[in-house]
Amino acid sequence: MYEEILQLVKEHLTNDPQVAATIPAEKADDVHREIAGQINTGIQNPAALLGEGGIASLLSGGLGSGSPIVSNLVNNLVSKCGLSPEAGSAITAALPGLLQKVLTHGSTGDSPLGGLGGFAKGLFS
Repeated sequence: MYEEILQLVKEHLTNDPQVAATIPAEKADDVHREIAGQINTGIQNPAALLGEGGIASLLSGGLGSGSPIVSNLVNNLVSKCGLSPEAGSAITAALPGLLQKVLTHGSTGDSPLGGLGGFAKGLFS
């Protein structure tokens, strides 16, 4: 599942010119892996997925600096990947669209994320 999430992260961030411009080419792989790892961990942890400030709240417009997921990701992008706080914030602004793509990918059941697509539909319908 991680590799599939990683591919979706790469596609999403590369296709967003504002976000792509904030990621230095030599750090892109590290950034993509960090984001994919956070999402992968988050979707496997029900508390992170559904809890206050969790992934579900990000998708429903709850993206904010007070979200534990956002704070953790920005901190990791800055400390582990060497990005500026502004770049980390710009990247996390793309999270709702990215998470929607990850959670609905393969919703027909033809991929390891197929179950997540159905799960996401149940959460947000």
